[in-house]
Amino acid sequence: MPVRSSRWGCFWELRARQLQRQLQAKEERIVELETENALLHLKLAESWEVTGRDRRAETHTLLREQMPWRGHSLSALTRLCLAAQKLKREMEALRSSSRGLLQSYREEYRDCLSEIVQAVQTAQLHCEALLAACSAEAGRLEQSLRDVTERWQRELRERRRLQDALVETVLVECNRPGHALINKTYTFERVYGPAESQRAVFEDVCPLLTSFLDGYNVCIMAYGQTGSGKSFTMLGPHCQEEPALPSEPRGDTGIIPRAAAELFRLISEDPSRSPEVGVSVVEIYNNDIFDLLANDGCRAASGAKRQVLPTQQGKTVVCGLTYQSVRSAAQFLMLVGRGLKLRAKQPTSVHAESSRSHLVITVTLATATSRRGPSRRPSTPAPWSDRSASAEPCQPGPRSPATGRRQSPPVPLRTRGHGLGRAAQDRLGQVRATLQLVDLAGSECAGVSGVTGPALRETSCINRSLAALSDVLGALAEGRGHIPYRNSRLTHLLQDALGGDAKLQVIVCVSPGQRHVVETLQSLGFGARARQVERGHPAPRKLR
Repeated sequence: MPVRSSRWGCFWELRARQLQRQLQAKEERIVELETENALLHLKLAESWEVTGRDRRAETHTLLREQMPWRGHSLSALTRLCLAAQKLKREMEALRSSSRGLLQSYREEYRDCLSEIVQAVQTAQLHCEALLAACSAEAGRLEQSLRDVTERWQRELRERRRLQDALVETVLVECNRPGHALINKTYTFERVYGPAESQRAVFEDVCPLLTSFLDGYNVCIMAYGQTGSGKSFTMLGPHCQEEPALPSEPRGDTGIIPRAAAELFRLISEDPSRSPEVGVSVVEIYNNDIFDLLANDGCRAASGAKRQVLPTQQGKTVVCGLTYQSVRSAAQFLMLVGRGLKLRAKQPTSVHAESSRSHLVITVTLATATSRRGPSRRPSTPAPWSDRSASAEPCQPGPRSPATGRRQSPPVPLRTRGHGLGRAAQDRLGQVRATLQLVDLAGSECAGVSGVTGPALRETSCINRSLAALSDVLGALAEGRGHIPYRNSRLTHLLQDALGGDAKLQVIVCVSPGQRHVVETLQSLGFGARARQVERGHPAPRKLR
């Protein structure tokens, strides 16, 4: 291996350096001895010159005395020479061995470098081949995507063509003395006659519940004049009481109780979903939002006043809204009945129990919170629990003489929670879908309904909010840059359903009588405007 050869090379280099230092030290010693001998010889020559011949005998004597020391120096010098020669031979052997090791190391280094270069070249070739394959696959996928998109667009056009061919129409003919002849036709996806059953209406609504469980936001809304059957369609008969679950003998059950039963039936068929279902009930009365499930001091009178706030994600939330967790259709309808008892109502000349507010029932679907794991912190309450969506108690205002409803206090409500706001999302970290069931208050003419006093103000607020709703749908249909959601609390509350990624279904209820032809034309015009809104195909938010 190159690493091992490198280690041996370093060892022999260190050994060679040590031997060289030893040899250099011995050579320096030899030089010193030779220098001493040369000095001695010089002194000897000087001695010879000074003493002359007359002292030759003495010199010979001195030389004889120095001969042993000189012989000793020569012997030491001889030994040093032999040691130096031996050291030179060892150095030559070491150099020869080092050169062999270095040559072997260089050969191994060249072999390893060649293998590395070959591996890099092979990897580059493989990378280029992979990039070429990925590019080809990406091109194929892009082409497939274009083909699928083109097919989808063709199918979409075909679907619209078929829908246009299968749409049903409403013909309004009216020839009253002293009035202009009315002959107008309106086109809708489905038209229900007076003899149609509630089941038939719900069958067209039922697929939206599957979309809701798949993660889509859904909004079902009933619109029409007072007494046209909106509350009957949404809640069934005796709509001011707790709605009853659907049963075969009672075929007049409304959309909301049928939807509750169908929703929990679908959930029971797939236990792997195990979602948490939360319910809130609010009403928009005189352009104010009231929480009909609030557990504070205002509940017994009229519900607690709430406000709509925008979120950082561009959505809207009702500040402090109460959500109750339900596990069955019976619990669901019990909460709805509890809210209906607080809903504002007033008899008029048109309807004996006219609703004076817009009712919005919101069903929230979330995956169950996991309670496993090493953490020992207390489990986080669901966003619809009373602890996470409560409000400071408010003082009820004076009672309205027309409806028995307490008027809102002038001081704004301070909240401790934010309903389905960002805090709840951060705690649970789960994806949600919402189902909004909206029973709008009826549009009415004050001269026809005969209301006066505070009830007249209620009529004005209802008509203004419905006009704001029509303006929003008109702006969406025309594709305007600014949509006037904030012109009314109703449209502000329903902003995500109207202009967001929700599936919206509007059920328009009209009267076939000629005396209501003006209100009928207005309602049909609203439905036609809602049908003109081009909505995209929202992506479902998956519930894992």
